[in-house]
Amino acid sequence: METRQVTLRKMTPAEYAAATERREAETARELGRFMAAESAWERAREGTAQFLPDGLDTDRHHLVVAENRSGEVVGDAWIGPDPRRAADAESSAWLYDIDVRAEFRRRGYGSAILAAAEALVAREGWTALGLNVFGANEAAVALYRRNGYDVASMSLRKNVQRAPGD
Repeated sequence: METRQVTLRKMTPAEYAAATERREAETARELGRFMAAESAWERAREGTAQFLPDGLDTDRHHLVVAENRSGEVVGDAWIGPDPRRAADAESSAWLYDIDVRAEFRRRGYGSAILAAAEALVAREGWTALGLNVFGANEAAVALYRRNGYDVASMSLRKNVQRAPGD
């Protein structure tokens, strides 16, 4: 497969609105597997409000679209400071979201967006890029593993039924 390359540029307000809508819907869908749909939507919206209080212009956050060599938007990403309270959080960036448009998937653009995000992180002076991925998102897990990402922590969950009479 040909090695893809992309250029990142700041999202326009319309691109930001569309990306936020998509991201919140995906987050709510994933969280909806573990909680009521209304609660999942509320949590998705709260995440946006918490981490992007100034939207597109939130300090130290990069909300970018990825364009291929032909100038087509093939995806987008949200990169910012590491939100965890870990010891190395100050020197780490966080990939809050990455998306490859459906018509460009399975063509190497996910890896190209990751490479461009890593270059942006290095230019900003951060020394690591972390991320979370839902365990059921096997395509994303495979993408990250192919690109050298290792599991740093793992959170597991199992729903249990209350016994009758409890």
